[in-house]
Parts: sequence; structure tokens; C-alpha cells
Amino acid sequence: MATFKQKALRFLYPFTRIAAKIGKNGTVLNNESKTAPTVPFYEQKATLNNGKPIDFSAYSGKKVLIVNTASNCGYTGQYAELQKLHEKLGDKLAIIAFPANDFMEQEKSNDNEISQFCKVNYGVSFPIAKKGVVIKNEEQQPLYKWLTDSKANGWNNHQPDWNFSKYVIDEKGNLTNYFGPSISPLDDEFLEAVE
Repeated sequence: MATFKQKALRFLYPFTRIAAKIGKNGTVLNNESKTAPTVPFYEQKATLNNGKPIDFSAYSGKKVLIVNTASNCGYTGQYAELQKLHEKLGDKLAIIAFPANDFMEQEKSNDNEISQFCKVNYGVSFPIAKKGVVIKNEEQQPLYKWLTDSKANGWNNHQPDWNFSKYVIDEKGNLTNYFGPSISPLDDEFLEAVE
């Protein structure tokens, strides 16, 4: 069940997104030179919130969207948009949420509570990874080390600016785009990258 704060944040989400689009949260980066990774995406490791390993090689031939999430953020309303995108493009696009408590402690819940929150309030049916660290430090999850290290992914060093930052990997395992949190998963520019 959503708290009063979570309900208020959901209501304010459209205003939050529009207001923040002009700052760093509106950052968009593209792999314009189409540089391939030196370390394959399909060799990366992560764990789902139920403890099962994620086999990224299962996504070969499909685009993948990696997004760091939080339950108490002004962007939390994007869970509904991500679910809509999942329902529309599920055969072509795999979405995986990576909950993190890295930005103003906006995800204090445990993995079970996060899963329940997402299902009850947003009907989330796409995979949710085990809660972990997405920003650059010694505890950063291996996948996020790959996403934010140009020596591994081929071109990008940009770490998430805030919750709901989005990384797009193409059908061949190439990191193609980074979208800041104020870019909606339903914006035309974003849809062009994932469709």
C-alpha cells in the first residue's frame, strides 16, 4: 500500500518531470560513433530480488532497458510508464529495474517490500533486481560498473544523475543511450531509441 508521501509524489510526478527537464536530470547521451563494448554486456552479472541470477545472454537479439528505481522519489510515477512500455514492447524490449537507495535515501525498503509496492501500486510485471548501489563507489553493482566505465562499455562514463536514469542496450549488446530521469519512457525521443 502506498503511503501519503508516495501518493503525493505520484500526483506531482508530471510537474517534477517538466520542471527538472532543463537541468542535469534531462541529460541525453548517445553512442553516436556506434562504439562496441570491449567487455561483452552478455557476460555481466546481476541478481533478481527473489535471489535468482539474471542471465543477460537470454536477452540477445532484444533491446534491454536498465533503470535504477526508488519508491519515494518524485519520479516514482515512471513505474506506471515503464509498465505501459513493457506491455507495448515486451517482445522487443526487456526492462529490468534496479532499486537503489543512493539518492537522498529514497529507497529504504527491503527487496520484498519493493516488489510488493511495485505490484500493488503500479502493476509492475517486468523483472526487479536485488536492491544495490548504482553510483560509482566500491560497492557499485557489477552491471553499473560496466554501464559507467567507457573501458568496458566502449564510450560512456556517465553514472545515474538520480533515480529513474535509463540505459539502453541494443540487440547486439551495445550500450546505445543514456537518458536522465526527467526523460519519460513514453517521450518520443526515448521511444525512438527503444522501438
